[in-house]
Amino acid sequence: MSWKIFMATFWLVFLAELGDKTQLAVMLQSAVHGRWIVFLAASLALVLSTLLGVYVGGWISKMVSERLIHGVGGALFLVFGAMMLWSVFKPGPDVEPVVRAIEPGPAAEQPK
Repeated sequence: MSWKIFMATFWLVFLAELGDKTQLAVMLQSAVHGRWIVFLAASLALVLSTLLGVYVGGWISKMVSERLIHGVGGALFLVFGAMMLWSVFKPGPDVEPVVRAIEPGPAAEQPK
């Protein structure tokens, strides 16, 4: 086993998950429910999703070149980034109730 690869992978995943929506969801769950059941469920979910990623990644790497994987990964990164930016400037109908809830209405305005 290569300890260099082990540590690089550990720190990559650990740092990528800090402050991630998964961590925030687990914090919320553990505030409401038992900590151990949330810990076990979240750990199992992370292990299974990582296992799926490792096997699918290994399968794909046998079928296509590393260069193509990097190119497609980079392109998808740009597409998802553009979609996120688009949603900031052109929010969909699912955002309207949230915006309405935080914007002050006519009743909240102060008289001059």
